[in-house]
Amino acid sequence: MIATLVIGLREGLEATLIVGIIAAFLRRNRAPLTPMWTGVGVAVALSIAVGFGLQLVEQALPQAEQEGMETVIGAVAVVFVTGMVVWMRTHARTLSRDLQASASAALGRGTAWALAGMAFLAVLKEGFETAVFLLATFQASTDTGTAALGAVIGIAVAVLIGYGIYTGGVRLDLGRLFTVTGVFLVFVAGGLVLTALRHAHEAGWLVIGQQRTVDLGWLAPNGSVRGALVTGVLGIPADPRVVEVLGWVLYVVPVLAVALWPRAWRPSPQRVPRVRAVLAAALAATAVVLAVAGPSGGGADLPRTVAVTGDARSVTASVDGDAAVLRVAGRGREDRTTLPASVHRRVARAGTGADQWQVTEDVPATDRPTSLTLDQLVGLFGRVPVGVSPSTNPGPFAADWTVRDTVTLTTVRGGVLEATRSERDVLTLRGGGLPAARTTTLDRDVWTVPPADADRAATDLAAAQTRAAELRLWNAWLPLALLVAAAAQAALAARDRRRVRTPTTTIPGTDPSRGPPADVPARSLDHAVR
Repeated sequence: MIATLVIGLREGLEATLIVGIIAAFLRRNRAPLTPMWTGVGVAVALSIAVGFGLQLVEQALPQAEQEGMETVIGAVAVVFVTGMVVWMRTHARTLSRDLQASASAALGRGTAWALAGMAFLAVLKEGFETAVFLLATFQASTDTGTAALGAVIGIAVAVLIGYGIYTGGVRLDLGRLFTVTGVFLVFVAGGLVLTALRHAHEAGWLVIGQQRTVDLGWLAPNGSVRGALVTGVLGIPADPRVVEVLGWVLYVVPVLAVALWPRAWRPSPQRVPRVRAVLAAALAATAVVLAVAGPSGGGADLPRTVAVTGDARSVTASVDGDAAVLRVAGRGREDRTTLPASVHRRVARAGTGADQWQVTEDVPATDRPTSLTLDQLVGLFGRVPVGVSPSTNPGPFAADWTVRDTVTLTTVRGGVLEATRSERDVLTLRGGGLPAARTTTLDRDVWTVPPADADRAATDLAAAQTRAAELRLWNAWLPLALLVAAAAQAALAARDRRRVRTPTTTIPGTDPSRGPPADVPARSLDHAVR
């Protein structure tokens, strides 16, 4: 409730100040107020419609898409509140003068509807920001009803304060008010950064930096006032992840510095381009240092030769694109199996992508006996086969064999993860007292990589790849973000340099020839914005 109350108060006060400045200017110049109020009403209605529309669209989406939309709404809200804090910090002193200059230009064109459009756009901007920011805050709140009540109270108080300033009955140090509320909103927006990053992970968009950092359950116990403040107002979860803490610090620290930087310490307009250029160079240098000297780690490489159990000692894989060659060493000789690209496929093993080949062929059964006794059948199958009775089918039996040989190879980046050669014997028995032929199957592994070894290698490989992905947060994504910030500062430096070289022109204010009406005192809201 506190967060939404401050949001409603801050945004509502900005909107009412803008409307009050335009209204005071219109009354001084004997212009009608109806067009302005029409623009204000339409802007308010559109802002409310935007908020409800976004909420309805989100509710109609599946769960994963809802998480994605909440991520986007949270990011847009953070951009809006940042722009609001920075803009008001830099334009608060000249807000009244700038608005009156724009209003004077609109009246100079001979139409009050231009002022209606001006009021419409100004209120629509604040209203749209409020709708998105409140919607993102509602999504992060555990009690939507209380959050909505706080927003209504904040907007109502803002309207009352704005009207009091307009009539001259209320005088506030709005510069200090905007500074205090701006600092509070920076922390609220920092909580929205945390929430947006959490939603991005739940939507499947963000998979790095998910290690837990600290347990803040002691700081924000459920149902306590501290829990409501830390989690409900500031949006800080009890189990922040690495990427969330990093995002919070990278947002709150610079924006808070902008909001609280003393005006006396600000560089002159002539020095701003140089300061921005130095900042851009520092950001770029930090990005390069992180990319080059930061922690790095690659996924574990599996050996190309591994030991096997069974009728062989080891297997060696040679992978060439989607084709492979498997060499099997054992019994004093080496067998070679070609695995063509036509039998290749991509598979997942313990969360790791792998290449797999499988070839199956029928082989001659030259080494299989053509006659089997009952004891030999029990030795082969470990039991008497189904359909054979020792009392009525004593044997011996004529044996007809069909042997199918299957070789399977699974590799990760050319290293052997799994390799198996298996045989399926289809045995058809006749005679020996059998009234009809009986068919049964016998499966066995000729040789194989021990399953325990394969499982351990897959687990180690997945852990190594997870560590490598987490390190990319520091040696790839963070440097990329710093380079983007450096490019933005360089572009702003170039813009400010052009502005310094371009002479400024002063737009005249109100038309003094028209003057205020006799029954209306000349009002100005310059005192309200410092």
